[in-house]
Amino acid sequence: MKVAIFYNHEKQSLEAVKKLKELLLQFFFVLDEKNPDVILSVGGDGTLLSAFHKYEKQLDKVQFVGIHIGHLGFYTDWHEFEMEELVRALKEKSADSVSYPLLDVVVEYEEKSKHFLALNESTLRRESKTLVGDIYIHDEFFESFRGDGLSVSTPTGSTAHNKSIGGAVIHPSINALQLTEIASLNNRLFRTLGSPIVIGAHEWIKVQLSLSDDYMITVDREVVASKNVQAVNFRIAKERVHFVSYRHLHFWDRVKESFITGRLS
Repeated sequence: MKVAIFYNHEKQSLEAVKKLKELLLQFFFVLDEKNPDVILSVGGDGTLLSAFHKYEKQLDKVQFVGIHIGHLGFYTDWHEFEMEELVRALKEKSADSVSYPLLDVVVEYEEKSKHFLALNESTLRRESKTLVGDIYIHDEFFESFRGDGLSVSTPTGSTAHNKSIGGAVIHPSINALQLTEIASLNNRLFRTLGSPIVIGAHEWIKVQLSLSDDYMITVDREVVASKNVQAVNFRIAKERVHFVSYRHLHFWDRVKESFITGRLS
């Protein structure tokens, strides 16, 4: 098995990576950063998000494992003090693979379009003005939006920025995307639905925009476009992200411990 290690450069992570490399070599794994079978992400959910984007062109060939430094996240299953147990499991046990939906984002410009994949979400805003756009679902006009912005998230991303702006938490087994408004304007002149919308895998969302050079479009944590944007399209991607699963950590337990009881550590 070929293994890559992806990590942040915080002191605690660097110490964990040093130990992890020793364990992997001890169990005769091949360290391969370019063409791995498994990517071990050491850090937190943000680190795994970066690892995903580094290897997003190889999603049909790779699986991810998250090792967290600090609080347990939604993508990190293993504590740093469990690394030997993890390495033994990789060597000796056959593991299940769990996969999650991804968001396909296509940004249309005047003369071209660009395609992106998001593990968590994509947002659409303007730098200093109200965002105005017509929203289409499955090519049918749905509403005209005015407000601070829009967020479109995956089920696994529903616990991130989406939740903080009033979106619903969706179980990752549901193959759907969610559109959530960010501070929409609702009065006698302008009216939107005003609640999150969950869209099935057979449908898609298009936001038609007036031509401007001050849009800010993000895919996960990266700004990907700003000038000459005409429209943005969102749908469930054909690709999926795969995780190695040796243990079953119930999604709703993660939600409860992360947001209610606070005992994950």
